[in-house]
Amino acid sequence: MNTFLSTNIKTIKGVGTVRAEVLNKELGIFTVADLLSYYPFRYVDRSKYYAISEIDSNSSYIQLKGYVTHIKELGNQRKTRLVATFTDGKEEIELLWFKSVSYFKSNLKLREEIIVFGKPTFFNGKINITHPEVDTVYGRSNAAALEAVYNTTEMMKTRRVESKAIRQTIQNVLTHEQFAVPEIFPAAFCETYKLIPRDKAFKFIHHPPSARHIDAATYRFKFEELFFLQFPFIQQKLKRGDAADGITFGKQNSLFETFCENHLPFALTGAQERVLTEIKSDFCSGKQMNRLLQGDVGSGKTIVAFLSVLMAVDNGYQASLMAPTEILAIQHYIGLKELADKIGIEIGILTGSSKTKERRILHEKLENGHIKLLIGTHALIEDVVKFDNLG
Repeated sequence: MNTFLSTNIKTIKGVGTVRAEVLNKELGIFTVADLLSYYPFRYVDRSKYYAISEIDSNSSYIQLKGYVTHIKELGNQRKTRLVATFTDGKEEIELLWFKSVSYFKSNLKLREEIIVFGKPTFFNGKINITHPEVDTVYGRSNAAALEAVYNTTEMMKTRRVESKAIRQTIQNVLTHEQFAVPEIFPAAFCETYKLIPRDKAFKFIHHPPSARHIDAATYRFKFEELFFLQFPFIQQKLKRGDAADGITFGKQNSLFETFCENHLPFALTGAQERVLTEIKSDFCSGKQMNRLLQGDVGSGKTIVAFLSVLMAVDNGYQASLMAPTEILAIQHYIGLKELADKIGIEIGILTGSSKTKERRILHEKLENGHIKLLIGTHALIEDVVKFDNLG
């Protein structure tokens, strides 16, 4: 790993031993790499300022510009709260603090222009914001329009390691002179899949110039996650394919062609044609095929399966189709029998509720090769079910 990425977070500006311990315990963040991988859960638009008159019961997080006219501390020594009257020059609201009372009491200055950010609530007919973020106008002059918001725990809030502190710490990392993130994919691979550089992805996810940059960074990290989730399975598939011989379907004869030319109920989509080409390639490889065909309901997965069956039948083999439930097996049987009848091939159905006489007749037809496609539930894998030449 890059030396800087493995650096202990307590050495980063603004962290120190106390905050580092909180991040260690509450979020499992120990290194710079851990911190960069702690992504925001949402973003807020800090370019818009609201007037107090615009606030209603449906208002979410808002940003106001104005100043404090009165500050008072209420309660007793054990339970105090700070109440500040804030105005935008036209109307007033209350700002409330139940924690860090002494800090805000000493730092809030009357009549000094400030920016307040938080979620408004209504109590006794008054608008108030509890524990708002407060900045001076000068402090916000170079702030980004879109601001990242991070999940925090109650313990973190008590120790003043809130979203703002995490955001600032990450910004210190991103602007550090040693900041560098090694790329894990080749340049050509990134270009093919439209992946932005990894270092830019971290910058954009934590400090986005625009919503478009958030999308690009999110796509990059989602792609990475899926890639490394799927990669071991792809390796296993290739290894298994090399080790296990399959049956070669080299022919594409009358049944497949006749059905496609005369009986196909609709024109195949580009995706269906592409998938069939891949399946044909697998069938001709002499290796076992292990394939997931994914699509929405009604997208045409069943017709692809039926055309694959015809490839097997054209090469002198039988096929089986297993459904998870009896209802689905019956639905497949009804639909595929209508198609199979058009080209004169016999198909059968076997489920747990199939009667003994029906099973005996079906077993005979299956063993002598008359049934070319058997549809059913898990009853298909019973020992008594024997095919003449299953492909």
